[in-house]
Amino acid sequence: MQSTRTFSDKIFLFLKGLAMGAANKVPGVSGGVVAFVAGFYEEFIYSLQKINLKSLKLLFNARFKSFFQYINARFLAILILGMVFSYFSVSKLLDYLIQHYELYVWSTFFGMILGSIYYIGKDFKIRTIRTILFIGIGVVAGLSISFLKPATENDHLLFVFFCGIISVSGMTLPGLSGSFILILVGNYVLLLVDSVNALYDTLAEVAKLDFSFTDNPERIRLLQVLGSFTAGSLFGLVTLSHLLNYVLKYYKKITFSIIIGFITGSLGVVWPWKEKVFKINEAGAIAKDSSGDPVLDNYVRYWPDLTSLNTWMAFSFIILGILIVLSLAWYGNLRKTKNI
Repeated sequence: MQSTRTFSDKIFLFLKGLAMGAANKVPGVSGGVVAFVAGFYEEFIYSLQKINLKSLKLLFNARFKSFFQYINARFLAILILGMVFSYFSVSKLLDYLIQHYELYVWSTFFGMILGSIYYIGKDFKIRTIRTILFIGIGVVAGLSISFLKPATENDHLLFVFFCGIISVSGMTLPGLSGSFILILVGNYVLLLVDSVNALYDTLAEVAKLDFSFTDNPERIRLLQVLGSFTAGSLFGLVTLSHLLNYVLKYYKKITFSIIIGFITGSLGVVWPWKEKVFKINEAGAIAKDSSGDPVLDNYVRYWPDLTSLNTWMAFSFIILGILIVLSLAWYGNLRKTKNI
């Protein structure tokens, strides 16, 4: 899987990491789909599953060069750097766009998933009833998750660790949105907004040699939460990659069938035409989270009004999303063909 990468390859890989990071933060969108369509999904899984007892033995024996080569560290480092950078840059932009242009953002992502389904399924041959069955299982699972109701926030560190494990599912399982799962368990704002902002504020203060945050119990708690979440995410990446490497090796056809079905089912999550329904507290008012934002209870989906200009604008963004995915796929295939 390893190869010599030019500077342009590294830049392109960093941009893929940016795209994965941004996708992972948006509810309903899976970073794994980005990896799948961009053509580096199998290398990503292969590299992660190399973090095993053999690699740890190389590390503990101070054979650092062999360790880095064995786990394909350069590939992972550049990709993960792009993801981390995304959380403090592209993700912020996405938050703004969702807040002000929600319909068009969801339309773009809806188009991207449609494009992903086409790209993944175009060479997929449905020859048996079993293949159809597993695609159906994936569709049902995706739709079932789409219509679940969110739970309430829970900052217990063990539960947060578990949230870290399930949140990275979006990177390793195409079609399964880790951020949407976090909404369902009630911890999306806590883990992907509050704790990330707490880290950002802390780093900004430390850069100014201001350590007053140590006297702020709420900030310390959020940093502890982020630490537990990060540990769970790393643990989940490694463990899930081993499982996926096994199933891709021995059950590739079945795995692809379920992935295609799951991505199709996930269209319900990113359906552009929907209204938010917020939770109501005991006083009859809209419930608020720790940041003072309304707590989401569910979505009410509806059919678009074909007489509205906004609807046709949304359709154009769906087409844009399809073109983005197909362009990425085309460019990735072009680079492979040229063996760059």
